[in-house]
Formats: sequence, C-alpha cells, structure tokens
Amino acid sequence: MRTHSESQIAKTIRSPNRTTNRPNRSERQCTDSFVSNRSLGGEPMSADTVAEDELARFAERCRVFLDEHAVGMHSDGTPDPRGVRRLAANKEFQQALAEAGLAGIVYPSEYGGAGLTRAHDRVWRDIYAEYPNMSFEFTISHGMCLPMLAEYGTHEQKARFLADNISGRTLWCQMFSEPGAGSDVASLQTRAERDGDTWIINGQKVWTTLAHVSDYGVIIARTDPNVPKHAGISMFIVPMDTPGVEVRPINQIDGGTHFNEVFFTDVEIPADNLLGDLNNGWNMATAMLMYERVAIGTGATGGVRHDRADQLIEEAAKRGIIDDPVLRQKLMRIYTMETCQSLVSMRTRAEMKAGKTPGPGGSISKLATTMIMDQVRDVSMEIVGAGGVAWDDESDGRWQRGALTSLQGGIAGGTNEIQRNIIGDRVLGLPRDISVDKGVPFKDLKVGTQQAPA
Repeated sequence: MRTHSESQIAKTIRSPNRTTNRPNRSERQCTDSFVSNRSLGGEPMSADTVAEDELARFAERCRVFLDEHAVGMHSDGTPDPRGVRRLAANKEFQQALAEAGLAGIVYPSEYGGAGLTRAHDRVWRDIYAEYPNMSFEFTISHGMCLPMLAEYGTHEQKARFLADNISGRTLWCQMFSEPGAGSDVASLQTRAERDGDTWIINGQKVWTTLAHVSDYGVIIARTDPNVPKHAGISMFIVPMDTPGVEVRPINQIDGGTHFNEVFFTDVEIPADNLLGDLNNGWNMATAMLMYERVAIGTGATGGVRHDRADQLIEEAAKRGIIDDPVLRQKLMRIYTMETCQSLVSMRTRAEMKAGKTPGPGGSISKLATTMIMDQVRDVSMEIVGAGGVAWDDESDGRWQRGALTSLQGGIAGGTNEIQRNIIGDRVLGLPRDISVDKGVPFKDLKVGTQQAPA
C-alpha cells in the first residue's frame, strides 16, 4: 500500500504540466488534516499544546496571507548581480508579514514578535514550505543573528534590535571568516581593544554575504591574545555605517557580487555593543555556526521543501523529456534526498524551538544540502543541454548561474570536510585529530599557520 508521501511523489513525477510546488485545494485539505492531527515537528506537544481548531484557523490565516503576498516572487532569470530588486521585494514581503502578525512567531510581542507557540510556528513552516522560497536575504538575519540576539543579548539590546530585525526594517550580516582564517576561524587576526566606553576594531573580514546592504553585522574579534586562540575571542554588534567600515564587493564566477570584503580601520563602537560575555565569543560563534548550517540546510522557513526537484521536473516537462526513465530516476533521487534532508533539519529546528542550542544535526543538514546542490547541478545541465553554456540566453541563465553557484556550497558555513569531522567526532564518537597548538597563547603562534614555534 502506498503511503500519502509516496503517492504525492508519484503524482509529482507524473504531472508534466506542474508549474508550482503549491498543492491544489484538495491536496491542501489533506495537508491541513495531516498537520492538525499529528504531533507537529515529530515530538510530543506538552506545555505548547494548542487546540486543533485554533491551529486550523491559524493555518487558514497563513494560507490567505501567502496566497495574496507570495504571488510573483519567482525570479524571471534577469541578472541582478547585487540582489537589489530581490532584496526590495523580500523586504516588502517581510514587512507585510510583520503587519499581519506572522513574523517572529515564537518571539515575545514586547520585542516585535507574534508571541505565539512552537505549535503555531510548526504549522507556519509546514505551510510556507508549499510556497516559493522568499527568504534568502533574511536567512542570515533571521536564521543566525536573530537567535543569537535573543539568547545572548541584554534586555536593552533586545529592545533596541529585535523588532526591526524581525520586521525586516534592518538587515544583518555575519562577519567571521578572514583571509587567513577560514576553516580555522579561531585563528582570526581582527582585534578589538577597549578604550574607555568604546571598543576599537581593526582588521579584515571576507566572504561576508550581503554586507553591502546590511544595517548591522555580528563580528568576532580577538580581545585577549595572551590566552589560547579559542579563549580570547569576543562577539560584537557593529552598525555597518560606522566610520572606518569599508565594504568592497567580490566579483563571483556567476556574475553576482553578494559576497564582500569588509575592512575595519579604527572602528569605534559603544562598549555595550559587546554581545554576550567578554572572551566567550568562540562558544557563541560555534553556536552561531550551527545556526548557520541549519539555515543553509533549510533557509529561514524550514518545512519539507522540494524546490529544486520541482523546478527540474518543470524544466524537463517543458522540454519534453520527462518520460525518460533514467532522468526520472535521477529526479526521484533528488526528491528523496530533499525529503530526508528536510526531515533532519526539522528535527534540529524542533530542538532549537525547545530551547536547545543546535547540535551536530546542523552539520548533517548542511552536508546533505551541498550534496543535493551537486546532484541538481549535474542533472540541470543534462536537462538544458547546450543551453547551459549559452550565456546570452536568459531562459537558461538561471541554470547557468545555479550550476556555478553550487560550487560555493561545499565551503559556506564550513567546508564539507569540516562537517564530516564534526559528524565523526560528535555523532560517531571517532577520535579527534591531534592539535599542535592546543594550550599555546595566541600571541606565541606563527602568524598564518597557527603552528606552535619549535
């Protein structure tokens, strides 16, 4: 006997005219019933239990909003190197979301959230997953910076920053990597020195996504070089328009420039822009990196998504090759991988909503995402054929850019090798590599290599 999920997959592959991943009304009714009669997110609902009829009303409210506001958000394939048009559309959508009381669902209303429960949040994520993904520009703001502010920020910081972050009035970026500190980000050279009521920051960051349009950034900098490298790092909030902050675009192979270098020259920020405790930045950065890996794996919305598989199915149908049995098997593989990856991510997000810091599940989700990206790249090029290298043909341009962009997946948020090390260490219990600089003060390490001197 086929399960509901299996029949849905079969229907997806059989439907050559499918143009969106949103179900029809009969499918929606089935989905609503499925959502309202289960323990959302896969775990028991105790103190968070909400009456089924209330969740059903909330689900309909979500659908009404998305039906009205999510239309027309697909890219038309026209180049937008700095993401200006997409950002404007996403900000408009996010602000409408906030006005409707659907932004920051689990965050307190006093900080601009909706003040609802985890059950409401899971309903929202499940439904949002049926619509075009409109969250890229807010993946960092909401998937990484927002939970850090909520967990480590003072009351004053929360009151100052959370509401504008949730509503999309401000955009945030994360500034960790440096030219000599990528995979080993704890070897960072950017320093922050206390001067009365201010911190003065000097250094350089690289590969900072959306720094050119961000209002604020979360940065880690060295505040004590006299202790081992992991122990002397702190985290700060930096307004991106502060004098001394210079953002330079990085030209990418796909023609885009949403990555940036960021230079800091005697940048002064208030002392109360320290986020969390002094010299506890590495522990916080580790948590934020796990949030990043979860965000990369699921976007800012979560839920079971099949965006890539749906788009490939639509493209194959348009070109009249959807009945090719070998291609169908490859499409089914991508669909299945997306399903499994989404379920792992949902479990990790459920743990986060229960108050737990993301664990190695974020690494599993992120690694799975990059593997899916590789599969999508290869299959998409097979589908579009010569169009995949026809740079002037915008009908195929999105596949060109997608194939080229996929190459960054194995690096962003920590390389695939790092993710495998984390999984081996924290999931499988395998022994760690020997660290030659363990316990050595940062100031005694060789610059750039982080190897202890002989």
